[in-house]
Amino acid sequence: MINFDSSVPVKLKGVGDGFWITLDPSCSEETIKSEINNLFKNLKPLVMNSSVVIDVGAAKGHGDLIKNITSHLKNTFKVTKVTTPPEKRSIPTQRIRQRDLSKGWNHHKSDVLMLRGRVRSGQKIESKRHIVITGDVNPGAEIIASGDIIVLGKLAGKVHAGCPGNNTAIIFALEFKPTHVQIGAIAAAGMDEDFIAKPEYACIEDDGIMVKDYMKTNPFRKMPWPETI
Repeated sequence: MINFDSSVPVKLKGVGDGFWITLDPSCSEETIKSEINNLFKNLKPLVMNSSVVIDVGAAKGHGDLIKNITSHLKNTFKVTKVTTPPEKRSIPTQRIRQRDLSKGWNHHKSDVLMLRGRVRSGQKIESKRHIVITGDVNPGAEIIASGDIIVLGKLAGKVHAGCPGNNTAIIFALEFKPTHVQIGAIAAAGMDEDFIAKPEYACIEDDGIMVKDYMKTNPFRKMPWPETI
């Protein structure tokens, strides 16, 4: 790692296979370029084809400066990639994530109902939270949950997620052919038996129930990390 006195307009350190440049945006652009030239002149073989991060700290509104320094690095030192630091998560979000990771799941008690096996005609299963079934749900069976319903098999019975009024709940199945679907207060008729079996999920969209191809529009992709439920 290479460090410099805090009074200089540019600080440089090695990061992985590239470099991290911290700039003082209050200095002139020419001063910053001159300092970069001084720092990189003896490192040119290492800088060529490397990646560089340009960091202006908490300063805002220096897009033109970053753009010009980026062009200077690429044209003068043949840097391949120039980026800015990733945005930091808000403190509340960081705390939530740290809390979940520190607690772990070894001793976590969940209200999620998990079942293994076939749910047969005439059986009724209810949960105050989510339901996960590793097996088929036969016609004539009924599944009711306040949260999501996940079926790792064929879903061919009656199913009601988000009961009574959770419109954000989803219903997922590896083979989606329920006889009746309801999410929150919105209900829809069952699926056509001629449909090709594939992983699908139902959700509320535009005040109606939509059934979507899971492989094309994964509803879980928006979740950034594991959370206790």
